[in-house]
Amino acid sequence: MKARRPLALLCAPLLAFGVSACASTTASSSFKGEQHTVAQVISNLQSDVVASDQKKICANDLASAVVSSLGGAKRCEGAIKNQLTEVDTPEVTVQSIQLNGASASAQVQSTYAGKKRIGTLTLVKEAGKWKVSKLG
Repeated sequence: MKARRPLALLCAPLLAFGVSACASTTASSSFKGEQHTVAQVISNLQSDVVASDQKKICANDLASAVVSSLGGAKRCEGAIKNQLTEVDTPEVTVQSIQLNGASASAQVQSTYAGKKRIGTLTLVKEAGKWKVSKLG
C-alpha cells in the first residue's frame, strides 16, 4: 500500500487532470527550442497514457525519483496500470512553459466533463531528457 500513496499524490491527479487527453494535443508546435522539448514530453506522456503503456510511462515519462518512490520500475508499472483504469479523455493544452536550468514548469489547462482546470506540471532534466516529477 505504501507504493500507492506517492502515485496518488502524483499520478492520479496527473492522469485525472488531463495528461491523458486524446481529444486534443498539447500543441507542442507552438513552442520553440527547449520549451518545445518540454511540451513534447507532455505530449508523449499523453500518448503513452492513451495507449495504456505503463511501461513507457514509467521508463520514459516519469522522473526516476517518482519511479523509485513507487518501489521501482515493476511496481511503478503496476501502480500506473491501476490508475489507467480510471482515466477518461479530457482535452488538455499546455499554456506556458517556464525553464529554470534543469527544471521546468508547464501550466496546463484541461477540460473534463465541461469544466476547465489549470494546473502546473513540474519536470526535471535527467541524463539530458525531461521527465515529469510532479503536479502542483
